[in-house]
This record gives sequence, C-alpha cells and structure tokens, in this order.
Amino acid sequence: MNRRDFLKSGAVVAGAAAIPGLYAAGTQKRVRMGFIGVGNRGTQLMHIFMKNPLVEVTALADIYEPYLRRDDSAYDPNFFKWGLRGRVPSFHAKDGSLKPQEAVLAERIKSGKCRLYKDYKALLADPNVDAVCVATPDHWHAIMTIDAIKAGKDVYCEKPLTATVAEGRAMVNAQRDSDRIVAVGLNRRGNDAYRELKKAIDSGKYGTFRTGRAARVSNIFPNGLGKCPPCDPPKGLDWDAWLGPRAFRPYKYTTAPYFFRWHVDFSSQVGNWGVHYLDAMRWMMDERAPSAITAVGGKYYTPDSDADIPDTMFCIFEFASGKAMEFNVFEGGRSNPIKQGELELASGDATVFASQRGWDIVPSKSKEFNNPVKPFEPQKYVFKEALLDDGSAESATRNVIGDFLDRCVDRNPAVLCPLEEGHRSTCFAHLANIAFKLGKRLEWDADREVFTNCDEANRLLHYEYRKGYSLG
Repeated sequence: MNRRDFLKSGAVVAGAAAIPGLYAAGTQKRVRMGFIGVGNRGTQLMHIFMKNPLVEVTALADIYEPYLRRDDSAYDPNFFKWGLRGRVPSFHAKDGSLKPQEAVLAERIKSGKCRLYKDYKALLADPNVDAVCVATPDHWHAIMTIDAIKAGKDVYCEKPLTATVAEGRAMVNAQRDSDRIVAVGLNRRGNDAYRELKKAIDSGKYGTFRTGRAARVSNIFPNGLGKCPPCDPPKGLDWDAWLGPRAFRPYKYTTAPYFFRWHVDFSSQVGNWGVHYLDAMRWMMDERAPSAITAVGGKYYTPDSDADIPDTMFCIFEFASGKAMEFNVFEGGRSNPIKQGELELASGDATVFASQRGWDIVPSKSKEFNNPVKPFEPQKYVFKEALLDDGSAESATRNVIGDFLDRCVDRNPAVLCPLEEGHRSTCFAHLANIAFKLGKRLEWDADREVFTNCDEANRLLHYEYRKGYSLG
C-alpha cells in the first residue's frame, strides 16, 4: 500500500488530534478547506479539490455576491455583451440541473456546514477551516497568503503567485517563520509527461540542454478587449475591495472579471501563461534564475484596445551557466513557432518537443563539422490519460492538489511546487515585464534579488500599496 492509499484507507486515524488543524471524520482524516475567490478559476479548482476524499468544504469567500451565493442567474448581463461567457463560472449543467459538486455545495451551504464570507479575513478566523485555496486576481495573492499563514492555515495559491518580486520574497519569509504547508498551482510539476521527461533528461543520455523556447499563441485581433467607458460596477460587486492594494480606478467591463489579465497593474500574459512554460523549462534545465533579461514588443495588432500590456512580446532570459530561454507572446493570430507540443529544448545532440500530453526526443541532424553525433533512437512518451479524455491539464492540477492535501496530513513541507520554486518561476515574468517597460537589457543578481545595472529597474520590484494594505 502506498502512502496515498494508506491515508485514504483511514489506517492513520489514531493520533489525528495531535496534528494541528486536522480532525478525524468517520474513519479517515479530513482537511477542512476554505476557498478565497470562487469565480472562474476558483470554481474550477474547488471542483477538483472536491473530487479528493480528504476534502470537506467548510467556507467560501468572495466580494462578488453571485459567485459567493452560487447564483449564476444573477450575473450582470453586460458580462456576456463583453464576451465573458465561458469566463465566468456556470453552476448548472446543460439540462439545467446543478453540476455534481455544486449540488453537494448547495446542500452544505443550506445546512450551515459551509459558511459564506464577503471578507476573507473572517474566513481565516473560522476555526472550522484548516487550509485555504487562494484563487483571487494576482494582486491579492501575497497579502492573502501571508495573512493565511499568520492565521495558522495551510495554503494552496494559484499562479501567477505574485504581482511583484518583493511580494514573493515576503511570502517565502512568512512561511519560513511558520510551520504551514504552502503549495503553488504551477501544475506541470504534477504532470506525468513532464515528470517522466525530467527523468529522461537527467539520465544524461541526450546531452546538456542549453536552450529552451515556448510561446503563448492566441488571436485577439482586431479589437482585443475593446473600449469601455468608466461605469458603475455590477450589482453585488465590491469594486473597492476588488482593487485592494492597487490605486483606485473607475470600474470598466474591460478590467473585471477576467480581463484584468491584460492590465499592467493586475497581471500580464507573461505572468498568466508564461509562468507555466518558464517554470517547466527551468525545471528541465536545472536553472534557478536568469542573470540577464531582454524583452521587446508592443501593441501591434490591437492599438485601440483598453489593454495596456503588449499583444506581441519577445523575451530572452540568459543564465550564468551559458544557457538561455525564450518566451514569446503572440496574440495577433500567427502560427505557433514550436513544431509540436508547447515547448522545445535543445542540446547539441537532441531536441525535445514537450507538452502535458507527451513528448518526443529526436536526434540532431548531422553536424556541419567533424563533430561526432551521439547516436540514439528517437524516444517518445504518450500520456495515456490525455489521449483518453484530454484530461492532461486537470490531471496535473489534480496531482498538485492531491500532493498538497497529503502534505497537510503528514506535515511534510516537500510539496510538488513549493513556495520558493513558485516565486523563482514567477520572477521570470516580473523581470521580463520590467525589461520591456524600460527597454533595457537588465542584469540580475538572483541571490540579492536586485538588478545590478539599473537603479530605475530596482524601483519597479514593488509598488506602494494603498493606505490600509500591507504585506503582514
């Protein structure tokens, strides 16, 4: 019996009361989960958590009333006029019935077993919550995670982990001074294909992989988010609370929900998508942080959109080891530059094409000069679960979540994606955005987490929070 089956079997109930924050329910330990932010991604994560037998949902927190009350009939109809269908959660199946997890949740809410909070701090004060999932917009992650740690809760934080480099280090320090389990939702860490690829690369059979590249390809041409005049926020949305530490700005439908990903103050596409690929590449290539960063691009396809991030971006990360990685954003409808899969790694002897569905390792072509090619047969790995139900993404998230829950029980802090790793990978996005803003090749000291050739860049490692907000 492996450890996970052992835990699920209930064989370790004896002594459960001795583990802080856990209780015995029936014949097995349970983790009482609170969910902070239960909109689009928060609902997706909550449904995956609920499939794990260790989980009991005991609290929800959100500042938008229809999300909190699980009432999708109360959504502002303007959401759909602005193209947000599919970007706000639906709690019902096509036949009108509640989705299975929502039916369970509705019963728990009705019976009082799951409490609802507008203020996340009230949820953190709830003694019936052992651990929390933070799935709010990015600019709230650091404050909420640190507050949760100080409240004695374990934390699963969705990516991208932070809005600034300084926030990430503050989160790592807060966990270091506690006994809390914290995991980051960079789900390729839990993907079977990538975990098998890491073993193949570490065998050394295919040489040292010195370059990697990936791209986010979509098509928002020609209008992007469109243009929306300032207006009143939707009924039931606490807009001031949504903004949190960020400076006040009038509400627009092209900012929230979901569209915050295209605004510099709240996120970026390097942060939203890039952190997944950058995390996977640096994991495969055994790199912690870049030594130099260059980023160029612009709003080439959607110049009149309310978005203020580039729709096209070329980011280069150099390493002191003599390696380099590239990540590009292409939102103008062009083709994917990666031959197959979602990322490409190369050594002098081999090229890897990888995704969550599987990978190929192919030999390099004959070399131009009289340098020997190490012969090997092409290698292929197919993640069978992905072929059966295209479930590779959910499977990976399920594994990261399952691992987090197991760690909540056994108190081993070695989660699949720990806070330090999540912080380091998220820094790639922040550094690229700063390099783009300043139009400079920036040099980075990863130990001190400062730029060594630009004081102006160092001033962008954090921002001044609004009065009343702080990192603990």
